[in-house]
Amino acid sequence: MRRGADRSWNSTALYVVGAIVAAVVLPRIERRLLPDLVAPINAAAAMAIYSAIASGMMALTGFVFSLMFMMVQFSASAYSPRLVQWFARDRLVAHAFGVFTATYLYAIAALAWIDRSGSPGGVPFISAMMVMVLLVTSVVMFVGLIRRTSRLQITRTLAFTGDEGRRAIAALYPDLSSLVPDELRPLPLVPPVVQATYYGPPLAVQFVDLAALVALAEEADVVIEVLIAPGDTLSDSSPLARVIGATRLLEMCRLHAAIVLGVDRTFEQDPKYAIRLLVDIAIRALSPAINDPTTAVQALDQIGDLLQRLGRRRLELGAFRDGAGVLRVTMPFPTWDDCLRLAFDEISTYGASSVQVMRRMHALVADLTVALPRERRDGLHRWRERLRQRVADHFDDAEERAVALIEDRQGLGTSRPHRDPADPASRTPVPLDASPSNR
Repeated sequence: MRRGADRSWNSTALYVVGAIVAAVVLPRIERRLLPDLVAPINAAAAMAIYSAIASGMMALTGFVFSLMFMMVQFSASAYSPRLVQWFARDRLVAHAFGVFTATYLYAIAALAWIDRSGSPGGVPFISAMMVMVLLVTSVVMFVGLIRRTSRLQITRTLAFTGDEGRRAIAALYPDLSSLVPDELRPLPLVPPVVQATYYGPPLAVQFVDLAALVALAEEADVVIEVLIAPGDTLSDSSPLARVIGATRLLEMCRLHAAIVLGVDRTFEQDPKYAIRLLVDIAIRALSPAINDPTTAVQALDQIGDLLQRLGRRRLELGAFRDGAGVLRVTMPFPTWDDCLRLAFDEISTYGASSVQVMRRMHALVADLTVALPRERRDGLHRWRERLRQRVADHFDDAEERAVALIEDRQGLGTSRPHRDPADPASRTPVPLDASPSNR
């Protein structure tokens, strides 16, 4: 069983090792093979330049540490603590640290080879060029870090989270019209039944290699019932899967290896995680301490796009067959109602008293109802009624209720008539005296 690990900082160690090796080997090669190749600069100037570069890299590295700490702290307090890992694991930060450290180390080492032979002006040319190349690379990395801080803007953070969810949806779910889902019934427990169990500290399920499980089940002529799903957190003695009908030897280590665990959830096989993060940002913005419903509306923009894509996909996976069409693996997947509940429940609870949020949610439900196939509309109709009830419960004044029931993609921007695909006559503006009881 593999555990997803953050290896981005290994690159920093490679930069450090490379700089040390180059500082030890390169000047010696220069001195032995190219003793007459020297830089057109005197030793005193070279020493001043190298010293300034080395000391400057130390200060710049400290600044980058402070910048990274600020990014982590800001994202945790302003958006969601679960977004911290994505800012902290930015590969550009790791590469920048590596380049800054390599520049510092090589500049210090190059100082020792200036005028090494005692002759005036003895500044090795290749080492001087290496110091300059590392300096220019450091400047480029620093500019890239400054530009990367733009990701802290709320619109970019929301877009980043939405993009991760869109990639996961496209990779995981087939198109709605591409296949007919298998009818999922509880599997009959054909003896013998063998259970795979996890033992260890709490870890999140990051990825399940379904192709590997299907191949394993086909080899052993069994059915593997996976009992967990990406995003679940496992604790000691948590059941992972049941092997049904095992009459041949099955390598349990391969089954465990097909389930990747880690400290944090990931987007790869879990598009719900993108919705979860967007909901976290929205409800944090709706808290009394922040009171920023516009951010919640912007989060709903991304959530609406993800629901649009999910609604056009076949979510009823769960059954996986081998090349001969024999059922080999089953695994739980979220239903359409699960996705709607995750997207709407908490935001509608915390934003029930916000006219802006309620109007945006009504517009979102209406847009989804119009755009998605009929099989997705029952859940949307139920949420439309729940939103109306939330408005009725939190707005005592009839005029305020009517305003909160208007569909508005901006929250408080451009009102639109009520739309219901099943009722063309309903495409009329909402009257000002409308209320949940008389609509």
